[in-house]
Amino acid sequence: METKDIIKKVRKIEITTRNLVSDLFSGEYHSLFKGQGLEFSEVREYQSGDSFRQIDWNVTARQGFPYIKKFEETRELNVMFLIDSSASTLFGTKSYLKSEFITEITAVLSFSALSNNDKVGLLLFTDEVEKYIPPTKGKKSALRILRDILYFKPKQTGTNIKNAVEYIYRLIKKRSIIFVISDFLDTNYLESLKILAKKHDVIALRIQDKAEFEMPKAGLLYLQDPETGKTFAVNSSNSKFREKYTQEIMRQESELSEQFRKMKIDLVTLNTDEPYTPELMKFFKFRVKMRNKR
Repeated sequence: METKDIIKKVRKIEITTRNLVSDLFSGEYHSLFKGQGLEFSEVREYQSGDSFRQIDWNVTARQGFPYIKKFEETRELNVMFLIDSSASTLFGTKSYLKSEFITEITAVLSFSALSNNDKVGLLLFTDEVEKYIPPTKGKKSALRILRDILYFKPKQTGTNIKNAVEYIYRLIKKRSIIFVISDFLDTNYLESLKILAKKHDVIALRIQDKAEFEMPKAGLLYLQDPETGKTFAVNSSNSKFREKYTQEIMRQESELSEQFRKMKIDLVTLNTDEPYTPELMKFFKFRVKMRNKR
């Protein structure tokens, strides 16, 4: 892709998502992702009702009267996007490839983060970590992330979520919001995600195409795994085969959702042939509601 074409596409995505961010996401995002740390503000004299745990004993000793430390919630957050760039994201049967869908969703979330004065960073992965951009502030940061998602050509085709998760766990020390955006067509990553979620606020966005759930009745089909290159033939005219295929896919879906629930990691499923706005807004509102109950 030519540089001018990349810039043109980045600007198009920015314009497409701008109103969505300002009208829909900013308020919900701000309510949901409040600052999660505390920083020292000032000391003041102890008053009735204050907790003794807040007493600053050094100042108290000097002044001869109890003083407490006051803290304020830190506003700035790190928001990291772990983006699946494997070959399976190049699949799509409607208006979007999964990779294009991922790019637009990342745009909305990154611009929402910036409007919230947060830092945004990016990690692109296949079966290895392909590219890392540390969290930074400013509009240029979000535009760079979009440019890199659109322009970047991964070296590998496979998927290894575990590698990406373990990499970011070692690298990011400050508690952060981490969006893992993938089709999750992988295995052996759940335990690493569970460990990451103990340190950070992890949100999994699963991108799907409905064609992955239903085998078309089209006779003998030759299928190729985009990540391994392996090909195989199936008889899609066999109704029992199609039914068994759908049942197995639904079983895997149910099992994955249950595993995420047990790990207490939010899993949001988004389909490429459906608007992502209602699902993300529903998720945001649900999280705000649950947070207010605590």
